[in-house]
Amino acid sequence: MRDSRHVHVVGTGTIGEPLIGLLADYKKEFGVETVSFHKRTPLLTERAKVRNLLDRGALLCTDGEAVAKFEEQGLKVSWDAEEAINRAAIVVDCTPSGVGHANKQKYYERYVDNTLGFVAQGSEFGFGKMYARGVNDSSLDHKNDKFVQVVSCNTHNIAVLLKTMAFPHNDPDNLVEAKFVMMRRASDISQDDDFSPAPKVGKHDDPKFGTHHARDAWHLFQTMGWDLNLYSSAIKLNTQYMHCLWFNIKLKEKITREQVIDRLHSNRRVALTEKKSANQIFSFGRDHGHYGRILSQTVVSVPSLAVHHDHEIVGFAFTPQDGNPLLSSVAVACWWMDPTNYESKLDALRPYLFQEI
Repeated sequence: MRDSRHVHVVGTGTIGEPLIGLLADYKKEFGVETVSFHKRTPLLTERAKVRNLLDRGALLCTDGEAVAKFEEQGLKVSWDAEEAINRAAIVVDCTPSGVGHANKQKYYERYVDNTLGFVAQGSEFGFGKMYARGVNDSSLDHKNDKFVQVVSCNTHNIAVLLKTMAFPHNDPDNLVEAKFVMMRRASDISQDDDFSPAPKVGKHDDPKFGTHHARDAWHLFQTMGWDLNLYSSAIKLNTQYMHCLWFNIKLKEKITREQVIDRLHSNRRVALTEKKSANQIFSFGRDHGHYGRILSQTVVSVPSLAVHHDHEIVGFAFTPQDGNPLLSSVAVACWWMDPTNYESKLDALRPYLFQEI
């Protein structure tokens, strides 16, 4: 290991860019000395973004053949891609779906003895142990967990809702079943392609879980030995603002609406809101978040909450897409560097963990 306090981020997309900025802005608080990032293609349309990251103190890395083109744009390259991985204590892969697995086989497995750990984002099923901040921290094994998959933003939402409302005493037997309808935004506001002009329903291609959202949540809780009865459906909506989900969580115990709200209030990673519009919640994040991101794991609309037949909790929650994987990615990086004190290092992010929106 060349630098025990060096974090390297691969990719500068909707998760990569704000993660690099977050690490660079708070590297002292996180105990990080060096932040570097890999960008593959020197696009003029993204030169301003790269320059801003450099101004924040992050170091640009790229593949050898692209070095000259970046430098022609006035952007200093510090290392080539493989040297950056070799130098890093922690590598966070924020590339598109499937690339993380390819990078694992091509690069990461060769440097596993030289590195504390490697992180991949949501869609990289099977990359490593699934993780969501505040849900399964107890399952992390500093000696053996070299590859970690930070679950998707919607899986974070499912998991924190279950952990908070169904398992306040860490008793998985309290859950009878839980069903979710994932109402996904068509694309990110930064993207021009793949916008959906009308609502488009998804397939139930998993016979046990419906869609991958419940499947991934099941695997996340399975890291603690829990076997939960979960099912999810998905629909893509013609909006670029926020994902939203409907939940029906059936418990063995009786519960009241007031008790549900009290449980949600008790988790500082849960934001409550009287708002019912994604526009208003998204606007709050734009105005008050880091890089416009709310780092809370979920935003629950209080007016939508109801208790049916004394045992079923029903309601809607909005997903702070990108925000919850950002929190988990920073958390696991801090954990690898300092497993006994990483919790205190995350205090720097409290201004973006809103409990009311």
